[in-house]
Amino acid sequence: MLTPPPLSLYVHLPWCVRKCPYCDFNSHEARGALPFDAYVDALLADLDHDLPLVWGRTIHSVFFGGGTPSLFPADAIDRFLQQASARLRFAPGIEITLETNPGTAEHGRFDDYRRAGVNRISFGIQTFDDTVLQRLGRIHDSVQAEAAVKLAQDAGFDNFNLDLMYALPGQTLAMAEHDLARAFALQPSHISHYQLTLEPNTVFAARPPQGLPDDDLAWDMQEHCQAILADAGFAQYEVSAYARPGRQCAHNLNYWRFGDYLGIGAGAHGKLTLGSEQAILRRWKVKHPTAWLAAAGRTDAIGGDERIAPQQRPFEFMLNALRLVEGVSLSTFEARTGLPREAIAAELGEAMSRGWLEMHGDHLRPTAQGMRFANDTMALFLHPGD
Repeated sequence: MLTPPPLSLYVHLPWCVRKCPYCDFNSHEARGALPFDAYVDALLADLDHDLPLVWGRTIHSVFFGGGTPSLFPADAIDRFLQQASARLRFAPGIEITLETNPGTAEHGRFDDYRRAGVNRISFGIQTFDDTVLQRLGRIHDSVQAEAAVKLAQDAGFDNFNLDLMYALPGQTLAMAEHDLARAFALQPSHISHYQLTLEPNTVFAARPPQGLPDDDLAWDMQEHCQAILADAGFAQYEVSAYARPGRQCAHNLNYWRFGDYLGIGAGAHGKLTLGSEQAILRRWKVKHPTAWLAAAGRTDAIGGDERIAPQQRPFEFMLNALRLVEGVSLSTFEARTGLPREAIAAELGEAMSRGWLEMHGDHLRPTAQGMRFANDTMALFLHPGD
């Protein structure tokens, strides 16, 4: 039987100063003054439209993603959070994250974000090498990155993430290690460390940059950096996420544990367990900001609805859960998919025979080899029972 899991709220703010050539997110370059007030009004209308799907449930985390959410002034974030918390039950001590680009950080604004209720910041640093930052199309340099982090610290933020990428154009192993050293000096509580990938429909996919490290060098970077992060006290808890004790990102953990999330804003995605119908719904909103703004609060703003069929649920669940170093219990699999563990018995047996998964009582977790071959492990669950 399906049991509704914890619920999060994702809020998409779609504009950025400049679209990065590697970015495949729903982000749009800002042209002229942005309609901050109108967008917040539309977010609230979008939320009101979807509220019947989550009546009575508690929100455990809020995440402002983009785009570049820090383009929005703090009073817009404050107004949204006040209105959202009047409509939804926010859990005590709720984690509220705002993504920010160091190139948009302004003096004094972090104080205002903190007063609005934001208690976690995620900085899109990518690298501290100025030459590589230019190759990536970023609008900030390393000095601005460090200054932005220090501004947030001065405002009282002690829970913040730094996004770092490796296998970048022209990057050497020493350069990747140096990025971590620069990051550690800023004393973050969390580091996201992931490989640059050439995603479809991006500028880099059409025109790959020169000097990309080969697969062997990229693997060396990953292994060496994982060891350096561990030595510095950052425990890996997901494929690309490392945190100080107690500082894991609650919002992303809910995704990876196949929790529920309500997605509002242009192009936002959500996944909701409908207990009364014993169904799992994926809903996404119209992508373009102009079209979404015109339709917000009506069914026209919905880009699509999809019910996750029972035979799809094992793969959907494992696609998330097997990213976690800690793994997941089979009891959680049963509660969040509505399926008995016997439905994946053959696939589990195959994964364990290959040395990719291990079982301890009720608990399933990927081995070191399973983490390395995560995509192959997950693929086993594409068509369970076949």
